[in-house]
Amino acid sequence: MRTTLTSALLSALSLVSASPQTPQTSFTLWIPSSAVLPNPHALPPSTHATLSSLQQSFTAPLSSTNDFAFRNVTPGSYLADIHCGTHAFAPLRVDVYAAEGGEKEWTGLLVRAWETYRGNDWENKGAEAPRSGGEYGRFPVRVLGPKEYFVERGSFSIFGILKNPMILMGLVSMVLFLGLPKLIDNMDPEMRAEWEEQQKKSPMGSLMGGGQQSGANPMGNFDMAAYMAGQGSKKDEDEPSRSEPSKGNGKKGGKR
Repeated sequence: MRTTLTSALLSALSLVSASPQTPQTSFTLWIPSSAVLPNPHALPPSTHATLSSLQQSFTAPLSSTNDFAFRNVTPGSYLADIHCGTHAFAPLRVDVYAAEGGEKEWTGLLVRAWETYRGNDWENKGAEAPRSGGEYGRFPVRVLGPKEYFVERGSFSIFGILKNPMILMGLVSMVLFLGLPKLIDNMDPEMRAEWEEQQKKSPMGSLMGGGQQSGANPMGNFDMAAYMAGQGSKKDEDEPSRSEPSKGNGKKGGKR
């Protein structure tokens, strides 16, 4: 029984040793100083980076030199994310592949990175991240800004109320309603008489005059009830129609 187990283990080890080893490479993501984050050393120690794909994922902690080192990465296309509690970082698309065509001077795997964002089409690549560091790629990560977990509550402001269009219209109407009579009282007598005469001639002045200007108002003698009943107004009944000739005129015409 022991002989059988030993032979099985030896055969398995021989198969593993005989199988070709998958090529691997290493690269680094680092956080440069910027106006948003002048001192990357102030980031919390829990900050870490993840490199994920459909088949596998890698995790790298934040080092003392403000970078994340990924080791033994196999060929594939990955999404690199920086997880931090105080700042947000732009994700990267990282491709690890073998050299082709004009890239034959590279003996190992090549690593290239592009900026991307959530919801973006995977084939739609953004700006390529510059590579440095020689054989092992070193790519910078862009800081988007600090994270905000709380929204400041708006305070009461009288200017905010005055910005409302309805409030502004009401204030303008109140100023006109209260200030126009005083302005008219302080006008020159001749100018005031001229202004009142213009108001009488205007259509709005005749309509607003009511019974005081019934002679100048064409709507003063209009009877709505009689009009709806199909009858003429009182003025039409009292005065004879101009289109019908009188009896006296008819007799005179007959004598002639």
